[in-house]
Amino acid sequence: MMESQPLQDPVAAAHGAEPAAAGAPPTVVPGKEFTRTCKGLVVVLVGGYVLLQLLPSSLDFLAIIPAKTIPFVWTVFTAGYIEQVLPGAIGSSLGLLFCGKDIEPVWGRKELLKFVILVNSICGVLAFCFAVALYYVTRKESFLVTPLSGFHGCLAGFLVGLKQLLPNLELPMCFFWKIKAKWMPFFVLCFSTIMAFIVPDSINFLPTLLSGMYVSWIYLRYFQRNPLTGLKGDPSNDFSFPSLFPDAMRPVTDPVANFFDRMLCARSRSSELALPVSDPTKASRRREHGERVVEERLAADHAADTEAPAQVHSAAED
Repeated sequence: MMESQPLQDPVAAAHGAEPAAAGAPPTVVPGKEFTRTCKGLVVVLVGGYVLLQLLPSSLDFLAIIPAKTIPFVWTVFTAGYIEQVLPGAIGSSLGLLFCGKDIEPVWGRKELLKFVILVNSICGVLAFCFAVALYYVTRKESFLVTPLSGFHGCLAGFLVGLKQLLPNLELPMCFFWKIKAKWMPFFVLCFSTIMAFIVPDSINFLPTLLSGMYVSWIYLRYFQRNPLTGLKGDPSNDFSFPSLFPDAMRPVTDPVANFFDRMLCARSRSSELALPVSDPTKASRRREHGERVVEERLAADHAADTEAPAQVHSAAED
């Protein structure tokens, strides 16, 4: 598969869509086929589950067990690809296939793999830290000995990616109920939090889900080279941190967004300035101002050029 190119829409091109007009933002359309890269990752997930069934003791060397993580540091990088139960392996595989078919054609194979490795690795580190913190708060040893693993942190990151690329895409939930992609991160956040109180053991997976969402948003917001615009990050209001939540929560989400903007905006400021102005009036004013500045500089240079020979001629006559 060819890598996505800046200022192009590889998804629309692959489906025979008309090219976007000059200056118009590229349009992303849903993918229709499962990608080869995602199929390969599914093989890794299924292979990890099969390995645990054949060699149960391998869980100690592949999953995060906080009490043993210090000698087995590599587990924070491998845990994200190990599913311990069959429903988890099936759910992660299906989620990877259906999310990847929409994301990979836009990002490209290398960027997708980079995203998976980055999010899974950081989620593993944060899952270990959260488990240790919960142990010191609750003094329950179960937080230190419970194996932590699974692809759910990366799946949560994929939902954030879908919100960025296809916010109005309707995702089926159950029966006839569908929910737009832009609300899926908030829905998963609420559902997983409620389940943590109903099923106490599920609280072990909550930090990984939350970490996957937040880490992926920070990466996509400030660091990823956007394949559709060629710019670094996505400073648009439609992908701001408060946009992940309903408007009623803005008093809580705005301070968090402002904090990260102050800390990381230096990395995305150039991209933000390079984005096209959405208001035609402001764009026209800026264009007219630029034309006036250019005309004034040209007039000044012309005056200087004509004045210099006159001074030389008068000096020669004297």
